[in-house]
Amino acid sequence: MTSITTTALGDQGLRVSRLGLGCMGMSEFYGATDDTESIATIHRSLELGVTFLDTADMYGPFVNEELVGRAIADRRDQVVLATKFGNVRDPEDKGFRGIDGSPEYVRSACDASLQRLGLDHIDLYYQHRVDQTVPIEETVGAMAELVQAGKVRYLGLSEAAPDTIRRAHAVHPISALQTEYSIWERGPEAEILPLLRELGIGFVPYSPLGRGFLTGKIRTLDDLEDGDFRRHQPRLQGDNLEQNIAIVEAVDRLAGEHDATAAQVALAWVLAQGDDVVPIPGTKRRTYLEDNAGAVDIALSEDDLRLLDDTGAAAGDRYPDMSSIDR
Repeated sequence: MTSITTTALGDQGLRVSRLGLGCMGMSEFYGATDDTESIATIHRSLELGVTFLDTADMYGPFVNEELVGRAIADRRDQVVLATKFGNVRDPEDKGFRGIDGSPEYVRSACDASLQRLGLDHIDLYYQHRVDQTVPIEETVGAMAELVQAGKVRYLGLSEAAPDTIRRAHAVHPISALQTEYSIWERGPEAEILPLLRELGIGFVPYSPLGRGFLTGKIRTLDDLEDGDFRRHQPRLQGDNLEQNIAIVEAVDRLAGEHDATAAQVALAWVLAQGDDVVPIPGTKRRTYLEDNAGAVDIALSEDDLRLLDDTGAAAGDRYPDMSSIDR
């Protein structure tokens, strides 16, 4: 396997591995979890050079940061650690309370994340979702204070609209935007990606494997565990599912031609969109991690890329409720 290189994420000096690791599923959302295997996956990730780790306070809630913190406690200098704040959940019933971007919450959330992670600073701190009740200038102003205090090195936004990104960047340089992007989710291409390149902001696609759908392993809802949140995703329901399988079949065909897996082809497509695009596929198992890392060795031709570009947009919304997405 080719050694995984690093790349600049934004123009502010942050460098990350060319491929990251999303840690969310290690604690919630994708069925049963196993902390021992998850920690082993993180350790294997670092061995492979996948050193850009992504978590958030809401995952678990809260326990994913603790898990990641335990995994990297004796190897902090190998890791670029990103976490997020803003999605507020009840620690008891795990219910969603709303979005909070108030300066007071920014400060308290950061301190709580640092404590759970066992760190003295966060490398990349994202606002997870934009709070429509608080001017973005106030939220980012408070985030900038965290940089000045040495608690955070770089700032990011997640699922922010173009106007929000511009306004935030005017307050303090934003190093990265995290938004869903994959072969079957092309929304950022029209406005977001050109704006990020204009401003010198890196792009971090989450769910680059379409929440696992692009791996070809999900053909019906019966392929998912009972507690898997994907059972409620619009793109995996009824006619949408049938239509979206055509996208997977195109990926499968290319995988056969390249002697690769569907996951590797799907990730290779994202990587081919530019050195400023750093996908963070999530997994909780070493076998899938190693498979994903092999994507850096897949060189898709112009014809390959055109074939995947022409598969068409996925049918169905990304979430059952899109109201939290900044537009």
